[in-house]
Amino acid sequence: MSTARTSFLAAAEARGFIHQITDRDGLMARLAAGPVVAYVGYDCTADSLHIGNLVSIMMLRLWQQSGNKPIVLMGGGTTKVGDPSGKDEMRRLLGDAEIAANMAHIRRTFDRFLRFGDGPTDAVMVDNAEWLDRLAYIPFLRDVGRHFSVNRMLTQDSVRLRLEREHPLSFLEFNYMVLQAYDFLELARRYDCALQMGGSDQWGNIVMGAELARRVDNRALFGLTSPLITTASGAKMGKSVQGAVWLGAHRMAPYDYWQFWRNTEDADVGRFLRLFTDLPLAEVARLERLAGSDINEAKRVLATEATALCHGREAAAAAAETARRVFAERGVGEELPTIEVPRAELERGIAAIDLLARSGLAASKSEARRLIKQGGARLNDQVIASEAQSIGLADLAGEGTIKLSAGRKRHALVKAV
Repeated sequence: MSTARTSFLAAAEARGFIHQITDRDGLMARLAAGPVVAYVGYDCTADSLHIGNLVSIMMLRLWQQSGNKPIVLMGGGTTKVGDPSGKDEMRRLLGDAEIAANMAHIRRTFDRFLRFGDGPTDAVMVDNAEWLDRLAYIPFLRDVGRHFSVNRMLTQDSVRLRLEREHPLSFLEFNYMVLQAYDFLELARRYDCALQMGGSDQWGNIVMGAELARRVDNRALFGLTSPLITTASGAKMGKSVQGAVWLGAHRMAPYDYWQFWRNTEDADVGRFLRLFTDLPLAEVARLERLAGSDINEAKRVLATEATALCHGREAAAAAAETARRVFAERGVGEELPTIEVPRAELERGIAAIDLLARSGLAASKSEARRLIKQGGARLNDQVIASEAQSIGLADLAGEGTIKLSAGRKRHALVKAV
């Protein structure tokens, strides 16, 4: 078993997960001694996580597959403060009810990626509000705050970059790194958690947590970060034409999620197969060698495997079949995003620009207008020639729906109700 545990670092490096480690030799020794507990924290600022969170989720998955125990730390407490990392302005403050609702939605995502239970390597989900909401201010300042240097805190990227750009940083946000460090200490005390993992932008906060535990409890804790994931063209990973790529099916349909991965740039296919699927590295290497039009096979595999992890194998297969019907047969797939429109509206007729915007194929009417002018908008696979074109009941196809398209890869169905 120890071989499987200690193989985590080799496997994580081979797949491209590791950017920095605080003490590699020390972590290797700890892994060799028995199952190790590690955590990643997730604030509840929305009712779904997104692609930007997926690297850390996959690291937790690999951690568990290697015979170790993962903790998913939900930020019920820290969400009330707001992480300033990567932001130029203060996050919107959420109330307790909204945070609880967001947390309930987010929990469902992890059931796909991790095995939860009471066993030694089963994942557990913890809410940091359990301890943060109970802190007394003066005792916390004396017992914890005295271990932090303001001079050093000002050098952390989350703070320094905000100040350099002359954007305001509230005292509330300034406390975030202290609370994150305290989370690490609290999890070490409660669950013998020895490792915190996260994105490279969390390195300073992770190191502070390890140092706090050493000073307060004389504990040896470890930190590991993943690199910032960008596409081959240099764009930040996680954006699509429609905006953020959400992991929750209530925010992004499995078909759209599948299409996001299918549209991966050729140069990114191998890297994303290693990071975002469980495929053996030998199979990834085979797919990565495909060239020309054959690279589309690798993209379909990436899309199907990534979607299967997030939404289940059945949803992934349905998305792949819908794509095949839409693109190969120019048909209509049942898994395409669908909007319902009252039959009375269709009887009167709806302007093409309005329906394109309502379907989500265009972010606004002005974008729909540009799409039509460029010849990229289609109604039942026929080019929409004019923004004034009216769409109505006569356009219902045999399946009782209207198919709208934006370009060759994005489609939606309109159903009369």
